[in-house]
Amino acid sequence: MTECANVNCVDVNSPFAIVDFSNLILEQLSSSIENHQDLVILCIGTDRSTGDSLGPLVGYKLFPYMSSYERVHLIGTLEEPVHAKNLSDTISMIKSRHSEALVLAIDASLGHHNKIGYITIKKGPLKPGLGVNKKLPFIGDISITGVVNVGGMMEYMVLQNTRLSLVMNMADIISKGINRALFKLYNDNYDEKTK
Repeated sequence: MTECANVNCVDVNSPFAIVDFSNLILEQLSSSIENHQDLVILCIGTDRSTGDSLGPLVGYKLFPYMSSYERVHLIGTLEEPVHAKNLSDTISMIKSRHSEALVLAIDASLGHHNKIGYITIKKGPLKPGLGVNKKLPFIGDISITGVVNVGGMMEYMVLQNTRLSLVMNMADIISKGINRALFKLYNDNYDEKTK
């Protein structure tokens, strides 16, 4: 586990990446979510750009596990991605259907060369579109970003030329880490209620 400018982050190349990331998520969720509060996992991105497909891939990989968690709602998959064109409508839907829910937002990002392959998690909203200079609404109580490539110039071209293997590896770590954290969070709560 590494500290990146006061934000907790994990290097996907670490042999302990899933466990480290899962522990960070569990820590954030357990300190933020209240009893009986719903959780919305919002995966942002598009399946039309390799670099920006991190969110939908995480949603796709998480989808099979969602039936195990009654109060967890997944939005944004490969089949139904949440991207720049429908983000505002999706946020409105979340506010109307899940107004009291804690929102965990996930998106790809561009960054410094030495941060490629790092996944960060922090309290506070995600700022989608920042890497490609789009003004989109902020969303999330907890945000997860994966640095998929270098930012600074020709962002759309950079996203199109991002290695799929890196994005898939990040999506694996994020989805497995979230699922592991949810399992521990909800089973621990269940254990406490049954004592």
